[in-house]
Amino acid sequence: MGSFAPVPDDGPLRLVLVGAGNMGRAWLRTILGTPTVRLVGLVDLDLDLAHRAATENGLDVVVGDSLTTVAAQSGAQAVVDVTVPPAHHAVNTEALMAGLPVLCEKPIAPTVAETLSLIATEEVSGQLLMTSQSRRYYPALAKLKSMTATLGDIGIVTTEFFKAPHFGGFRDEMEHPLLVDMAIHAFDAVRYLLDADPVSVDCRTFNPSWSWYRGDAAANAIFTFEGGTRYAYAGSWCSPGLETSWNGSWRVSGARGTAVWDGDGDPDVAHADDGGAPAGEVPANRSEIGEVPAIRPEIAGALDEFVSALRTGETPSGDVHSNVHSLAMVEAAVLSAATGRTVELAGVLEDAYRAALVSERRDDVREALRSWGSASARTRVGEQSKRSEQSLA
Repeated sequence: MGSFAPVPDDGPLRLVLVGAGNMGRAWLRTILGTPTVRLVGLVDLDLDLAHRAATENGLDVVVGDSLTTVAAQSGAQAVVDVTVPPAHHAVNTEALMAGLPVLCEKPIAPTVAETLSLIATEEVSGQLLMTSQSRRYYPALAKLKSMTATLGDIGIVTTEFFKAPHFGGFRDEMEHPLLVDMAIHAFDAVRYLLDADPVSVDCRTFNPSWSWYRGDAAANAIFTFEGGTRYAYAGSWCSPGLETSWNGSWRVSGARGTAVWDGDGDPDVAHADDGGAPAGEVPANRSEIGEVPAIRPEIAGALDEFVSALRTGETPSGDVHSNVHSLAMVEAAVLSAATGRTVELAGVLEDAYRAALVSERRDDVREALRSWGSASARTRVGEQSKRSEQSLA
């Protein structure tokens, strides 16, 4: 992981928000409702849009179309990047190199190669780059994680995701709309639940005859995690009737019991008879499950963790070094579906590392990338593969 200097606690953290569209306005409302931060600047290439957003919210902030200029004029201490995904790499790089830590909407970059470039940029700049995987911040998911810790060795985790949204626009034309635009939420959540990273995936995608998407809107994927746990994902974006939650429906099966979550309400857990196990090894009832910390949901939770990280210097769960694994899960699943074979995550990361070296335009970032020698030097995937092979032997 990279290291970064904490931001002095001299009052609310001064933020510049980049992006004044629909998602940008959702972030703006969250920022205005968070006493630990203060909005001091608003940036958008559409200046009229940015000025309207400021006026509608009664804001007296610096408005402009240049991040560097607005940050300097406003005395900003950090940036929230809510631009469209293709702009994330450029905006994040500009902010980091200007000496500003960044909280970026997911995906942190469109590709694993660009994400590796951003890891190197974070290291060169000495600033924090964190992504907002907002669906990590559900109190019920935190409770499911606490329950999972009581189940002993985990054999399999499953997610079922069945929705039928008619978005229109770019999603209808994507080659893999479900995997690329939605599945990363579940993929990131399972990494959070298991405190582990995936080693390989076997994925198949298809498009039902009634689908209104051009590309494959349904997928089945099985990931093998370090330690041997299997994660099975089954999903469709064209399955009307009896739809699941947007969070999906979850089951975690372990040696000592099972936990389930419907994605909306509270999770539940059932422990097997301890069979004479040592006292205290298996929780006797729900009251003995670990206490779940209070968190605000979705993007508010991500903002809180970002502020806490900058105040304490503690690496957040969404640091770019870690988040690259969630994006790699998506790319590996797409590659597996395209080739009809099992794909190793280590290979995806190393291919992306080579691509990043070739495409990197900044000399200092390219030198940082080259100094790694491999993607595994910064992502630990090589060590994970070795541990997984040993556990399966």
